[in-house]
Amino acid sequence: MTTVLDRAAIKQKYAAERAKRLRADGNEQYQRLSGKFQEMAADPHTPFARRDPVTDHVTFAFIGAGMSGLVTGARLKEAGIDSVRLIDKAGGVGGTWYWNRYPGVRCDTAAMIYLPLLEETGYMPSEKYVRGPEILAHCERIASHYGLYDKALFHTEIDSVEWQEDARVWRITTNRGDDFTAKYLGMGTGPLHVAKLPGIPGIEDFQGKQFHTSRWDYDYTGGDALGAPMDKLKDKRVAVIGTGATGVQCIPHVAKTAGRLFVFQRTPSSVDVRGNHPIDPQWFASIAKPGWQKRWMDNFVDNMGRGLPSEDLIDDGWTAISRRIREKVLGGRPLWAAKLASRAVGALGLSPGPVSPERVRAAIEDADIEKMEEIRARVDAVVEDPQTAAHLKAWYSQLCKRPCFSDEYLDAFNRPNTTLVDTDGKGVERITATGLMVGGEHYEVDCIVYASGFEFGANFQMKTGFDIRGRNGRLLSEYWAEGLRTLHGLHVPGFPNAFMVQMNQAANMVTNIPHNIVDHAATVAQVIAHAEREGYAEVEPTEAAVSKWVELILTGGGSLIASTDCTPGFWNNEGQGWSKEFRQSQGHPGGAEGYFKHISAWRRSGGYEGLVFVK
Repeated sequence: MTTVLDRAAIKQKYAAERAKRLRADGNEQYQRLSGKFQEMAADPHTPFARRDPVTDHVTFAFIGAGMSGLVTGARLKEAGIDSVRLIDKAGGVGGTWYWNRYPGVRCDTAAMIYLPLLEETGYMPSEKYVRGPEILAHCERIASHYGLYDKALFHTEIDSVEWQEDARVWRITTNRGDDFTAKYLGMGTGPLHVAKLPGIPGIEDFQGKQFHTSRWDYDYTGGDALGAPMDKLKDKRVAVIGTGATGVQCIPHVAKTAGRLFVFQRTPSSVDVRGNHPIDPQWFASIAKPGWQKRWMDNFVDNMGRGLPSEDLIDDGWTAISRRIREKVLGGRPLWAAKLASRAVGALGLSPGPVSPERVRAAIEDADIEKMEEIRARVDAVVEDPQTAAHLKAWYSQLCKRPCFSDEYLDAFNRPNTTLVDTDGKGVERITATGLMVGGEHYEVDCIVYASGFEFGANFQMKTGFDIRGRNGRLLSEYWAEGLRTLHGLHVPGFPNAFMVQMNQAANMVTNIPHNIVDHAATVAQVIAHAEREGYAEVEPTEAAVSKWVELILTGGGSLIASTDCTPGFWNNEGQGWSKEFRQSQGHPGGAEGYFKHISAWRRSGGYEGLVFVK
């Protein structure tokens, strides 16, 4: 067991490592794939096809053809709304899975709950954690199954979206000359599609090949997203900048074939065991009964929540985090013993009493320190060079940054061609015409791969590249100038018939983003079906309902992943902390479990409290 003195030393180490990485410029340290880097944002997957401008009317237009658009479109089709259009700047459906085709890409949440509409499409995932190409193929399967390609517009960027008061429709114009209308508008632009580059001095001076992982250049590297060897790298010196979730996935594959690989690290990731395995068809057939996927999704939420679930169907690294915390809260007793004690207390007519917040906080800290000690010990067990192993150890709480899971990443650093360049929290100093400078040493390379992530914390207009003009000409950016304001994360007053399919002010379930989408899609489809059935022309929330919802959101105390005590990262605004404006974007104070219970009861009631329907 870790002693009290050890815990104090660990927390001191956490603080010291955090201090190294704090930067005054926060999110401003990054730059977008625009201007002089515009070519790096080009679509390498689908040739651009000319077409005539579209000037028609559809019932529902959804901006974004990722999972949000696909699942919402599917539920609308099931509800009898056939005229559905998806619009996306990509050359096809899939959203982040359309763009991210780097080697090793796969989901880090179990496919049984990550891939939506498995039951409806009759598909069985091949593995517990499937690769990116399989996820993209499933997105395409959904689009085909529900006829969502019919009216879709790809390689199309929005110029304007404006509510037409007289006609009571949304008018949408695009960079392809399109000018069409829609009765209803959906937004699903997502947090993981606007790529960013590190703001390293000299980045524009590099004369070799450079690209972002979301635009992987297989013409240069060879290989493909299915795992074919990148044989064109055998004589190349490659630099990968970034050791977050993307770096953890792609670095082992680059290491297999590159002549030399330099991995430039500012902050190491926590890398736990993955334990992936194929899904057995006979087993899958035995569990694939009507309603099975919803039961699995709900079970995952239960296991990530605050109760005492009777089973853990997913049984992965995510649920293990919560299970360890719960057992700490229960004084080290396993869950079966706690449930037995709970039943005994109930049978005797006694009250078990509340668990104090102090006890919960202590349990979280105890569980986290134990787990991170295990993760750091795993580094020592796998990585052969002691100095490299020391640099690969994550000194922060597990949920300060997105936890990573891999059975290949640490092994990559045992290869003689692979060198970890730890920057001691400072990052790369400068990029030159021929390489990179760190600690006064120059590393000459032929290619730089940026595993630098996406504009996670950017505001709506920055992420979309356009604004929405609602009733009386008001811009959405103006209405949200002092923070997000919605009802249930979906509806915005002054923007009738518009639906924001996203996580904020809703479940905010980062461990399984598609569950947020599936639930929102159910609400959108039910509200629109009701409006169409009853002959309503408009639906929007009241300002009073929105104010009440925002007040509820702000009663939440934030979460560990938003703590400024954490090492800087996108989950805590690069260590800058969250203003009231940003805190309004957090989820339901009851967590995902609380939100899903609330909105499910709201849908079942059929009263649509907080919404106003107008004929």
